[in-house]
This record gives sequence, structure tokens and C-alpha cells, in this order.
Amino acid sequence: MKVGAKHYRSIWFDQDAGAVKIIDQRWLPHQFIVVELKTRNDFVVAIRDMWVRGAPLIGATAAFGVCARMRSDPSDNSLDETCRVLNDTRPTAVNLRWALDEMRAVLKDLPPAERAAAAHKKALEISAEDVECNRRIGLNGLEIIKQIAARKKPGEAVKILTHCNAGWLATVDWGTATSPIYHAVEAGIAVHVWVDETRPRNQGAQLTAWEMDSSGISHQLIVDNAGGHLMQHGEVDLVIVGTDRTTSRGDVCNKIGTYLKALAASDNNIPFYVALPSPTIDWTLT
Repeated sequence: MKVGAKHYRSIWFDQDAGAVKIIDQRWLPHQFIVVELKTRNDFVVAIRDMWVRGAPLIGATAAFGVCARMRSDPSDNSLDETCRVLNDTRPTAVNLRWALDEMRAVLKDLPPAERAAAAHKKALEISAEDVECNRRIGLNGLEIIKQIAARKKPGEAVKILTHCNAGWLATVDWGTATSPIYHAVEAGIAVHVWVDETRPRNQGAQLTAWEMDSSGISHQLIVDNAGGHLMQHGEVDLVIVGTDRTTSRGDVCNKIGTYLKALAASDNNIPFYVALPSPTIDWTLT
């Protein structure tokens, strides 16, 4: 997505610098800071200390972390240790384990001398796959928003409530819950986004509101407990949230407070959607 006039992803490989770069999200919305990640420990710290966050982005970051380590030590022991160390950084997002499993599957049978190049290629593929997956989520969600907009008076906004940050900052690009919103705006549909502050870390207030403002999208920051009141008074047309982990039967684990939004939406007959990329499904949980 664009920040000012420049397009950014939340993580990318800078060919000129020969390094992976990220947006250090700890400083948003007050400062926009880009940092380089070079060593395995850089990637460990970035994930553990929430320089990056969001399940899809954590997975992509871990993949590049494996790549960084394979350049300095491509041995079997190094591969095993790197996957273990990175997997221990954040236990909640299943995308982390998924990305590491993908990297290990590609690398484990290769000669060590070939692993660095193969790891780089696979990390780029994981990032590109995330972008395309989220783009398609947006196109699917756009159809839902179009149907709601068709029932509105001309120019009346579709009012969408979202929780936490499932935006492009939580993925490589587009976001999950925000992708339908960005596609709707590109299609010329008027939308208004209710942005939950999302305590205790305030990702909605600090990140989602910043995303909406940067993209010129109508939005309003609300306290977490205001959502049900807005639904009760007809001020919400649909709810879209992301997910940290989803079981094989469709149970969703997400940021604290999501459950209350689901209950309120059900009580008020408001559509509630989870924007779910396939790597976030944990097939080991039923």
C-alpha cells in the first residue's frame, strides 16, 4: 500500500542494500521508521518484540530469518536450531510454524551449499503468496460490500467495524480484514470504518487508524465497548476481523475482544466475517 506517494510492503528484500527491510511498527503512528534485518537474531527480536506483528507477516518474517541464517551457516544443525529458535518467538500465530515447515521442507534434502539460494527463493515465494491470497480475500469481500451498498441510498457509506489490526501492516500487503475495504474504495464505494482501539496494545488506535488515515478512508476511532452500542443503533452494516489461528472445523482464535463483537453482531443480525488466509488454518486442531 502507499505511504505518501511511495508504495510499501510491510517486509521486503531490498536488492540495492542486499538486506531485508521492515517497517518498525513500534513507532507508529508517530514515526515511520524502516529498519534492516540482517542476522538471525535480528529476525528473532523483530518477531518477539513486535517490531512486526500479525500472523501472516510473522510467517513471512520467519521465512526471511531462515534465509539469513542459511547464508552464514547452512548446516543441518543450523537449520534445525534456526527453525526451533524462530518458532519459539511467538506461540499464537500458526503462520509462523507453517512458514518454518515450508522452509524446512524445501531445504532439508538439499546440499548445504545450495540452501542459501533456495531459502531466498522460497522466502520471496511465501511473501508473494501472502500478497495474492490477501488480494483475493479482498475481491471476495468486495462482492459482499457491493451487495450492501446496493441497498443504500446514493452516496450513503457502508459502515464496517473491525477489531485490532488485520491491515496491510499485519500482512505483507493488502491486509486480511482491510483488503475488502481497500478494494471497495478503489471501486468507488463509499465506506466508513469503525476502528476499535483494541486494548491492551491498542493496535486499532495505533495501526488501523493510521492505515485508514494514510489511505484517506473515512473512519472513526472508538473504544472497544462501543461496538455493541453502534450495532444496536443501526450504525454498523457488517463486521470484518482477522484471525491468529483457525481450527480445521472453523473455530477462530483472534485478539481478545473479538468474541464480544461476534456476540453483539449475532444479537443484532449483523453479518460477521473472518478474513482468513489458508496458512492461518491449523489442521492439527479440531
